[in-house]
Amino acid sequence: MDKRDYYEVLNVSRNASDSEIKKAYRRAAQKYHPDRNQGDADSETKFKEAKEAYEVLCDSRKRAAYDQFGHAGVDPSMGAGGGAAGANFSDIFGDVFGDIFGGGRGRSGGSRVYRGSDLRYNLDLSLEDAVQGTTVKIRIPTAVSCTECGGSGAKKGSTPISCTTCAGQGQVRMQQGFFSVQQTCPHCHGKGTLIKDPCSVCHGHGRVKEQKTLSVKVPAGVDTGDRIRLGGEGEAGENGGPPGDLYVQVNVQEHPIFTREDKDLFCEVPISFVSAALGGELEVPTLDGRVSLKIPPETQTGKLFRMRGKGVKPVRGGSVGDLLCRVKVETPVKLNRKQQEILREFEQELGVGHHRHNPQATSWLAGVRKFFDSMKL
Repeated sequence: MDKRDYYEVLNVSRNASDSEIKKAYRRAAQKYHPDRNQGDADSETKFKEAKEAYEVLCDSRKRAAYDQFGHAGVDPSMGAGGGAAGANFSDIFGDVFGDIFGGGRGRSGGSRVYRGSDLRYNLDLSLEDAVQGTTVKIRIPTAVSCTECGGSGAKKGSTPISCTTCAGQGQVRMQQGFFSVQQTCPHCHGKGTLIKDPCSVCHGHGRVKEQKTLSVKVPAGVDTGDRIRLGGEGEAGENGGPPGDLYVQVNVQEHPIFTREDKDLFCEVPISFVSAALGGELEVPTLDGRVSLKIPPETQTGKLFRMRGKGVKPVRGGSVGDLLCRVKVETPVKLNRKQQEILREFEQELGVGHHRHNPQATSWLAGVRKFFDSMKL
């Protein structure tokens, strides 16, 4: 099945800013995360789509390749190598047309070195750790240079020999009429060398698989979608090439009390009917501990109280956000007979001048009457 357009997946325009793309990914990740949609295959697919789209569009090089070539510019199966589409295309261009136009990229002979692959690790964090920062240890499977042969792939005491087919160039040239076409040597697969006696440990690959443990310092203020780059901690390169990088992808788990939006935190605070009517004081939680919140008399459901500086300090700098507490007046339940009688007496007491005590209900009823009167016309 054809892949959907990455901008369509995140529901953003093609000229969307990095901030807009990040917000769109956060919304999609929270909506379709498998933890919130257990057993829902469609949500799991959309979550993977959003993650793939974000990984491309949040990287300026990959995004440029995608904007120019579409999925072919970033799909490893098409030779793009996750954002290196331009380089691969140039290689092909130089191979095929270099002799016609006078040389192309000018490749050097001998064994080629290849940079190791980048790796990705998905890191789930609690909201507390994401806001305050932490250090975590992770174990990742990776390919490292073989210590037995020093990464050459040849048995200890021996060395790779030059390929006789391409004379160590890694490329062979084919003449077809007026055209001279250069292509990868089919014998050594572009390496320029052959291993006569392979290493007994890595079996000629020059690299071995192993698990390694890394300590990752998570800066305070990270959020879902942020990436931490560990340079040189990816897979080892081939033929002495440089290693790739490790990208730690952050996912902040849902919190039982708080929700986060950028640098602000939100929470819902239930209060009793009496506290809402007469006012009071109650303790509310913050990520720094408990604080006192004063409830003024005649507080209505939905009123928002802002506690400045109790939110999140953004990872890229800036002022600390706020904690916004939305109160919810809770209707008492499981009343005994005496309590019910007290409430009925209270309601009767409010009967005279009820419009002063219930201004919202009075205004709403007046609007309803006006609506029905207009319907009669």
